[in-house]
Amino acid sequence: MSTTTTTTINPKTASNLSFILNKPHDVAFVDRPKPTLQNEHDVLVAVNYTGICGSDVHYWQHGAIGHYVVKDPMVLGHESAGTVVEAGSAVTELKVGDRIALEPGYPCRHCEACLGGHYNLCPDMRFAATPPYDGTLTGFWTAPADFCYKLPDNVTLQEGALVEPLAVAVHIVRQAVVTPGQSVVVMGAGPVGLLCAAVAKAFGATTVVSVDIVESKLNFAKSFCSTHTYISQRVSAEENAANIRKLAGLGSGADVVIDASGAEPSIQTCLHTVRTGGTYVQGGMGRDNITFPIMALCLKEVTAKGSFRYGSGDYKLAVELIASGKVEVKKLISEVVAFKDAEDAFKKVKQGEVIKILIGGPNEKI
Repeated sequence: MSTTTTTTINPKTASNLSFILNKPHDVAFVDRPKPTLQNEHDVLVAVNYTGICGSDVHYWQHGAIGHYVVKDPMVLGHESAGTVVEAGSAVTELKVGDRIALEPGYPCRHCEACLGGHYNLCPDMRFAATPPYDGTLTGFWTAPADFCYKLPDNVTLQEGALVEPLAVAVHIVRQAVVTPGQSVVVMGAGPVGLLCAAVAKAFGATTVVSVDIVESKLNFAKSFCSTHTYISQRVSAEENAANIRKLAGLGSGADVVIDASGAEPSIQTCLHTVRTGGTYVQGGMGRDNITFPIMALCLKEVTAKGSFRYGSGDYKLAVELIASGKVEVKKLISEVVAFKDAEDAFKKVKQGEVIKILIGGPNEKI
């Protein structure tokens, strides 16, 4: 296998310092061996910036998400952008020096789900920072070249790190099949909820309502993309839904309702907010089992869909939405910190002090 290597970041001398979770609330900086290309279709990427996802924080706090349990030290992080420093001999679309957004999950490419165009549902998915696989809060990362997306000249590497959560939102909104002129209600104004609202607006939705329990998040949503905002009250799901419909002039309900919170009261409110014959998409993950208003689902003949990560075309569209200015992800960046401050960054996310915080790679000057 032949490769080419020339770049301003020399992988032979630069650091591969990694931010590792040993067990809940026990993290360490470890200088790990630098990865090498495993085949001629891979690229080696110097990681420039990485965002913190809620799943990263959950692993840091609890050491597990569902049946995914951290049993051995694991590198955290999966929302990353970087620079190609080495390319396998069969790579034709990328070259050394290209700035890219990393798609952090790699399917088997051979199973029924993969061959059917739904590789996000691959049972053998190797996803960064999901046990037993390491994540991208490290100096260097190897990836299949076709899971790296070249950033246009007008898209920064910091914006590139937000392609991952934007791709999640793109997938959710595509699941909802949002079309021009529709009304969309999004439960939750965290990063993914905000991006769902922004993507819905980019898709042509004329009424976009953000719902949350935190006023500051809703104030941001209004300045970012939403036409209406609603602070959820401590009342019944039916009453909250009625208030939302009245606030936004939705009549009998919204065309599309998306839950990006995973909270049981929000999910219940969704089914009372959506119109008869409308669409409801569950994007947020919460408890395994909840009390669900199945009667409302049936009587309205609501189309209900789940949404998991991202699939074919989602990353590409996310990059295009940023490049075109239709979704201004840079507005979500609250702070950029040096790699050495990674643990403090996790604490800020946990405390709700930021919308999206980015961690510079260990070779990045902040």
